[in-house]
Amino acid sequence: MYELREGEFRNISGCAISGIFSRSGNRFSGRRIIDSMKVMHERSNGLGGGFAAYGIYPEYKEFYALHVFYDDTQARKDCESFIDAHFDIINLSRIPTRKTPAITDEPLIWRYFVAPLPTRLAESQLDEKEYTVRCVFAINTSIKGAYVVSGGKNMGVFKAVGYPEDVGEFYKLEEYEGYCFTAHGRYPTNTPGWWGGAHPFSLLDHSVVHNGEISSYDANRRAIEMYGYKCTLQTDTEVITYIIDFLHRRKGLSFKEVCSVMAAPFWSTIEAMPEDDRNELIYLRSTFSSQLITGPFSIIVGFEGGIMALNDRLKLRSMVVGEKDEMVYIASEEAAIRVIQNDLDRIRAPKGGECVMFTVDKGDE
Repeated sequence: MYELREGEFRNISGCAISGIFSRSGNRFSGRRIIDSMKVMHERSNGLGGGFAAYGIYPEYKEFYALHVFYDDTQARKDCESFIDAHFDIINLSRIPTRKTPAITDEPLIWRYFVAPLPTRLAESQLDEKEYTVRCVFAINTSIKGAYVVSGGKNMGVFKAVGYPEDVGEFYKLEEYEGYCFTAHGRYPTNTPGWWGGAHPFSLLDHSVVHNGEISSYDANRRAIEMYGYKCTLQTDTEVITYIIDFLHRRKGLSFKEVCSVMAAPFWSTIEAMPEDDRNELIYLRSTFSSQLITGPFSIIVGFEGGIMALNDRLKLRSMVVGEKDEMVYIASEEAAIRVIQNDLDRIRAPKGGECVMFTVDKGDE
């Protein structure tokens, strides 16, 4: 009897990630990111797909956009009561979707454009970002059946159980225009496939899509939860988002420094560096040792006005970066870039641990 070999019964290449970014800040349709993900269909298995989109809510750009999944109407009632007690609700509505045969068992999906209530904010003695973060964690940990999946300004996360191209059709992503889109097609390894556990993972304006597996997850999770973060979405990638928020927003590290923490060079590599570089990396590795991520990964990080990509230091997962005029393309496979922009000015595969970042009007940093 013929026995199936590794790769014939399980997709060993893992997940698919893609990102498109306009350095000029010009907005474009979400159709392009859907087309990019279609090429990498075989990297997924239908247990999770999703998108993060930036610049899609210009009319509400001053307000936090809460995207929320509800298991039932009671969860919605309880969550809306909490939101109303902590925020001024500027607008609320169901997130538009279309019936798609491949997407089933959808939760109730709502969005809220909100601003922190001034009295509540003053009583908290927090800045508005930290106030919003704590409210998000309060909902996700204390309101049964309610999950805030994104809460940044002028951005949103759209995800589901399904293949990414079907998820994009379900959410009518082609009707949105933004200056940055990231996407993910999931092949869950040791975590369940469910709506809240699909990528991207988001906190405020930071969002992460990830191909790989975090072997240091438990240590990273225990360390980050010491600072008030709560991992509730049952997957290793969630912790990466919180590490980035902690290092960048709360500790004030640059994104380059964040990369040097999460994918820190080996000590032997650091010892061979010039003194100034060596001292900086020794400080980062020593001070933020609990935020070092080990295991194979390639990630794309979206944030307000920019995009960042990073491989693990051994480059155990594929990732390529292409450029054409003001447009930047990042994907697991070159084919996912060529299908939407074949005439590239430049294409490259970043080195392991190399921080690749682009910002609006600033170019490659």
